[in-house]
Amino acid sequence: MDDILNIAKKVLRIEAEAVAALAERLNSDFEKAIEIIFNSKGRVVVTGMGKSGLIGKKIAATLASTGTPSFFLHPAEASHGDLGMVTSRDVIIAISNSGETEELIDLLPVLKRFNVSLISMTGSPSSTLAKNSDVNLNISVKAEACPFGLVPTSSTTATLAMGDALAVAILTKKGFKEEDFANYHPGGSLGKRLLIKVKDLMHTEEALPVISPFVNMTQAVIEISSKRLGITIIADENKKILGVITDGDLRRGIEKWGKDLFDMKPTDIMIKNPKTILEYELATKALSIMERYSITSLVVPDDFGAAKGIIHIHDILKKGIV
Repeated sequence: MDDILNIAKKVLRIEAEAVAALAERLNSDFEKAIEIIFNSKGRVVVTGMGKSGLIGKKIAATLASTGTPSFFLHPAEASHGDLGMVTSRDVIIAISNSGETEELIDLLPVLKRFNVSLISMTGSPSSTLAKNSDVNLNISVKAEACPFGLVPTSSTTATLAMGDALAVAILTKKGFKEEDFANYHPGGSLGKRLLIKVKDLMHTEEALPVISPFVNMTQAVIEISSKRLGITIIADENKKILGVITDGDLRRGIEKWGKDLFDMKPTDIMIKNPKTILEYELATKALSIMERYSITSLVVPDDFGAAKGIIHIHDILKKGIV
């Protein structure tokens, strides 16, 4: 077991050193690559064969998810019609550790005719691909992490890290924000936190528990039970919010008054000035207020103080907003 752990630690150290070495080699070529991508009016087309292609797919996905339109183009398929996806306004990022990958070299004359900008990532700045690029990013590594020096390990890790460096530098230059990231990830947890508002989750109209201040407490119990939110709003004839009664208030009322509770009016036991939130606020803010006051619901008034909705903590949690 010790031998296995030592092997794993050695792999991680070698790959960490390979990534660290990239930082030391970064120069104006990286800045030039950023300017080319930033000023492009088209998309970033990432291409590469084998393991380089797999890394290229991740780089393209990262760029796309951070506001830079991008897709992966398989170099072999490119020669059989997929070059139709490339326009003269695009930028090509070609990845090849050797810089001599046949499928990429074969594309060079065509890409020159398209007059596209070509950024290469290679482990050999003197390679054919590097020499025929507008800018070359050196991703060479001292050694692969496998004992034979053959399996792409350190080299693919370095390539991936270089792609991340490009993506982060570009998104920073563009002024990309959390809200922008959320727009590209509406199904993710960040998207939910930053996009879903109270109005998207609140209970309204027929689902909204509301009673008059003049009904008896039996009606309040029925309303709380039937709407299944553990709360009812007490409102006047104009739906102006007077207070709320929760199922907790009912339990405490029975403990205090017993059956006499049902002879009382809702206004006798309601909570005045309940916690509220406006419908255009984020659901995360509603959750924060609920947690702060240890409550499970918030009343949503309209602009005139009339009851418009109720948002319940279960609705927020079911959406995965945490």
